[in-house]
Amino acid sequence: MVRMQIYLTQRQREELLELSRSSGRPQAELIREAIDRFLEERDESHRLRTIRDTAGLWRDRDDDFDPAAVRASWDRGR
Repeated sequence: MVRMQIYLTQRQREELLELSRSSGRPQAELIREAIDRFLEERDESHRLRTIRDTAGLWRDRDDDFDPAAVRASWDRGR
């Protein structure tokens, strides 16, 4: 683990302290959990945005693209 120093608002500090006391968990553990949740949500949001941005990307293609043929070519080396 890496040690970091952060600044919290008074309200954040008080609520974190209360949550730590009521849950019996260390404040550092609660902060790490909150950061993990934030990063997971951000990751999911990025994935969904990428899917939305690329949906229908090839809909206007006028060539004879064959995805099955491309996939088969990937398997030739095995």
